[in-house]
Amino acid sequence: MSRWEPGARERLVVAAVDLFTEQGYDATTVAQITERAGVTKSTFFRHFPDKRELLVAGQETLSRLLTEGIAEAPVAATPLETVAAGLERASNAMGPMNRELAPRVRAAIAACTELQERDALKTVSLTAAMTTALIARGLPDATAALASELGILAFKRGFAEWSEGDRDGQDELAGYVLAALDELRVASASLG
Repeated sequence: MSRWEPGARERLVVAAVDLFTEQGYDATTVAQITERAGVTKSTFFRHFPDKRELLVAGQETLSRLLTEGIAEAPVAATPLETVAAGLERASNAMGPMNRELAPRVRAAIAACTELQERDALKTVSLTAAMTTALIARGLPDATAALASELGILAFKRGFAEWSEGDRDGQDELAGYVLAALDELRVASASLG
């Protein structure tokens, strides 16, 4: 095993998703993941504190991108336009690997209560980060919280549709996420 071979983090994620799909989360060990990825255990622990963190590997980056997009939105933007700026920034960072792994990650999460709990915590964390960023722009707490919830729901809906779509297509995630946000905007207006 090469000690400093590039792409170790990505290889670890792919190896883990493959093994979780093949034999289940509980039956998969860190040793098996590192062997499949062609790295050492110390490399694993340099990137991840434990195996469940593999499936939320990009959460910190996603949170940062969402909040940067919100912070950089035009001053005159409405709350949902501001959220859309964050969603677009985060979506543009997602590529073919995210699309390819998504169905297998969803299956692994669906098959394991521990991963379902971790996924729920990820959603709460991303929503809280967006809410904090919106409040920092001067939005009232309730408005910021509602806009963030709609934003996360739009991201999840758009990501699911994008990842289930044509793998050969060159369509970008942002289009799906922004369309989902527009649908939710219309739906929320009809609530009365």
